[in-house]
Amino acid sequence: MGSSDDRGHANGLLTLAFDIGGSHLKAGILSAVGDMISERVRVVTPKPAKPDAVVAGLVGLAKQLQHFERISIGFPGVIRRGTVLTAPNLGTKFWQDFDLAHAIEEELGKPVRILNDASVQGLGVIDGRGTECVITMGTGMGFALFLDGRLAPHLELSQHPIKGGKNYDEYVGEAALKKVGHKRWNKRVRKIVEVLETVVMYDTLYIGGGNSRLIEPGLPANVKTVSNEAGITGGVRAWDERMDHLFEEPPSAFAIAAEHTK
Repeated sequence: MGSSDDRGHANGLLTLAFDIGGSHLKAGILSAVGDMISERVRVVTPKPAKPDAVVAGLVGLAKQLQHFERISIGFPGVIRRGTVLTAPNLGTKFWQDFDLAHAIEEELGKPVRILNDASVQGLGVIDGRGTECVITMGTGMGFALFLDGRLAPHLELSQHPIKGGKNYDEYVGEAALKKVGHKRWNKRVRKIVEVLETVVMYDTLYIGGGNSRLIEPGLPANVKTVSNEAGITGGVRAWDERMDHLFEEPPSAFAIAAEHTK
């Protein structure tokens, strides 16, 4: 990871980090420098994964862990300032416009920051130099992009078509792995690596998520598989000062115009 300007590092703040996945909800306590200082706890994701059931699951995990001052959450979908816009693998019809940050703050009484789960994974593994791309292989495929350590606007690449009318989730997600088998799935992963090299022109591509362990050796030198634990440990980076703008309410157009007329 690149150097941090996180104010929590100086203050020694502890972060409760959640990773919401299609198969499991996971949590752990992170030190101010991102080390896991508790056991990692998890529970099966409720089916159906409705907001009230998931929130209850997260609260149950929090009760198993020690003291913390703040919370970070990696969520499998599009998040804007704590509110869910899409949740393809949990059910967008359940989650759309749900203020998850507020719900967790109400339950646990601590400030919350939420990012897409691939973004959190990326924050846990990037070096902070050049164009770095992160994809996660799990229930679906997550995607995040960074330039010199700064998170780019989220692109829900998993919902974009790649081949035969299938989107990325359908092409390399958990269901596809079970259907086509390990060998064909690995060929599909390599096709995605090639596509992203052309589209993104990354300096480094990181592949995480629970199924990254199934990727066969022989990837290009600038493509690395990384621990799925980064989906939790990257959570401390969400509290870096350089991330503040992602969680602040933007000024209205009227306020900007008024400022310019002063």
